[in-house]
Amino acid sequence: MTLLLPALQSPTGPAASREAVRFGDLSLTYGRLAGAAAALAARVADAGRVAVWATPTPETVIAVVAALRAGVPAVPLNPRTGERELAHILADSAPTVVLAGPDDVLPSGLEKLRRVTVDAREAVAGPEGSASVGAGPEEPEAAALIVYTSGTTGPPKGAVLPRRAVAASLDALEDAWGWTGDDVLVHALPLFHVHGLILGVLGPLRRGGSLRHLGKFSAEGVARELGSGGTMLFGVPTMYHRLAEALDAPAGTAERDALAGALASARLLVSGSAALPVHDHERIAAATGRRVIERYGMTETLMNTGIRADGVPRPGTVGPPLAGVELRLVEEDGTVLDAAGAIGEIQVRGPNLFTGYLNRPDATAAAHTADGWFRTGDVGTVDADGYVAIVGRKATDLIKSGGYKIGAGEIENVLLAHPGVREAAVTGEEDADLGERVVAWVVAADPGSPPAAEELADHVAAQLAPHKRPRTVRYLDTLPRNDLGKIMKRSLRA
Repeated sequence: MTLLLPALQSPTGPAASREAVRFGDLSLTYGRLAGAAAALAARVADAGRVAVWATPTPETVIAVVAALRAGVPAVPLNPRTGERELAHILADSAPTVVLAGPDDVLPSGLEKLRRVTVDAREAVAGPEGSASVGAGPEEPEAAALIVYTSGTTGPPKGAVLPRRAVAASLDALEDAWGWTGDDVLVHALPLFHVHGLILGVLGPLRRGGSLRHLGKFSAEGVARELGSGGTMLFGVPTMYHRLAEALDAPAGTAERDALAGALASARLLVSGSAALPVHDHERIAAATGRRVIERYGMTETLMNTGIRADGVPRPGTVGPPLAGVELRLVEEDGTVLDAAGAIGEIQVRGPNLFTGYLNRPDATAAAHTADGWFRTGDVGTVDADGYVAIVGRKATDLIKSGGYKIGAGEIENVLLAHPGVREAAVTGEEDADLGERVVAWVVAADPGSPPAAEELADHVAAQLAPHKRPRTVRYLDTLPRNDLGKIMKRSLRA
């Protein structure tokens, strides 16, 4: 198999001095990163599995690259994980070592593990890499990472991601986006999830390109890094929403114009992890002339679809299946749906899939069909050109009302286009007459004077269809979101 991170195997000459990652004022070249990772790999080669205290720092990058080099599966830990969930993850994955930065204060649950300190400041002054130190196995099916799901339907499950899946997804994105070693990726995503870690860190490193991590998201940081050589921006909808709001400032404002110019100069603006509202798509395009493109993936499958760099951007869609990925829509009874526009559960198969849930053969079997397709639990449609649109999660975003199947996402997009709405979410609630009724959760643009419920219902009915109008509107100060900006609809329904 081709090496997962060939540019880090034995960088020499100009390749060694090329910047690999930058976090604020701290920059690591390929040579320094390879040297630090090789030395650390030698210390954890017999660990079995290693936990990584995944802060948004260069220490996390060194730790994960070292684990990959040693051939030891890495378990990224969210530093904000609660005590009970952390205990479950540690008991389930059974790491023997935890890799953490010198200033990290670890919770008591990690005291039983051997702590190995990772210091990026030492790496800056340390030796450059050697291919003879800590070079681990490159078997395609060897586990690279064990990433835990969000646990919305029970305790988090550990998705075992083999090297084969990581390489397949990143290479499919290379094909779709023309991703090369000349690209400089900018993002502020957390490094305990596949979006920020696999796409956002391993993606540039596999290509031999560069990553500039903002540490903490800000419009100013985005403008600075894209305006000084960044070519790609990865973000989640919450981030792009904030960029759209910053772009709403009057033209001629220095900060606004700097941001608009920086976004316009980028080669690709990519949003993922949840649907980007069409309203935000349009605001950014109007201010910059640049379209945000979307892709679709999940922990267990990595990337499934994506708008191509040379394709036609279509707000509200996540593009066609990526190279090597098969995708189909299935009715509840298992019938495969072929008609364009039909709504069904998305199922996928291909080299991008995980090998299974750690210690959960029952859950692994239940997640797959008899003929090997993975049940995503997402509901979507496919148009005549093969572009996929995500309606939402089968459990929370498919509303069955009065004999109709209604996708929450399209109603949310229409609500967000109303000038009186700042944020919106749509769920279904049990209804004796309709089966389920459509419920809108709204954060008003002006909390002191929110739009009337009937006005919002009529707005939806006029844009979509009468049966999709919200029957109930509830007003909130803010919507509950997780670390990736996804709205936690189960919290709303509870």
